[in-house]
Amino acid sequence: MHPPELPAHGHADVRIVASSPETARQVAEVLRRCFAATEQRSYPVDTVNGGTLLHLTVDTGNAAEPARSWLSTSRPSGDDRTRTDEV
Repeated sequence: MHPPELPAHGHADVRIVASSPETARQVAEVLRRCFAATEQRSYPVDTVNGGTLLHLTVDTGNAAEPARSWLSTSRPSGDDRTRTDEV
C-alpha cells in the first residue's frame, strides 16, 4: 500500500462520511464559508446500507473569519515564535 499523496502546503484534504448526501453537503457548505475549497466530489459508501463519502480540499491560506482568527491563535508556538533573548 502506498502512502497517500499529500496536498499542497497550506491545504488539507477533507473527507466527510454521512448517512445522507444532504448531511454531507451541509457540512461541506460550512467548511466553504470558512475556507476556499475545491469542488466537492461525492461517492456512495455502501450500496446496501447507503451513505455518502464527500471529498474536498480546503485552502487554509485563504481562510475567512472565523477560521482565520482561530488558525492564528491555534498555531504551535515552537517554530513561529520570535526569540527576544537574542541580541
